[in-house]
Amino acid sequence: MQNEFELQQREQRAEADVPTKLTYLLIGGGIGAVLALLFAPKSGHELRGDLADVTRKGVDKTREAATQVGAKAGEYYGEARERAADLYTVAADKAGDIADAARDVAARKGTQVSAAIEAGKQAYTEEKRKTELTGPAPHAAPTYYERERES
Repeated sequence: MQNEFELQQREQRAEADVPTKLTYLLIGGGIGAVLALLFAPKSGHELRGDLADVTRKGVDKTREAATQVGAKAGEYYGEARERAADLYTVAADKAGDIADAARDVAARKGTQVSAAIEAGKQAYTEEKRKTELTGPAPHAAPTYYERERES
């Protein structure tokens, strides 16, 4: 168990070190190229011309790479923006659907509650009317229990 964990950590470190190693390789190659030019058996004028050419080529390649990276970044930005807009639209639609469903449920339940309240008011009015007609009973108990027993 411990060995597997250590192996995974080593692999992760090795994977993380790849860009660093590649950077060091490129820097070393550049330093080696400059030293080779400095120690080459050429005259100062030729050497300066070669250094200027190499520098121009490096600058041109860097500009080209920067242009390509900028174009790719613009593409990625556009794609991400489109995806975000699509996700927002889908989320807004779903939220609207959920809100509509909640309104429908609330309206149905509200109707049921209103009907129950009206039934309660009507039963109360009936019992009150009966009590007023017959007068107060010695054991004034509501008659709706008797209706349930009869049913």
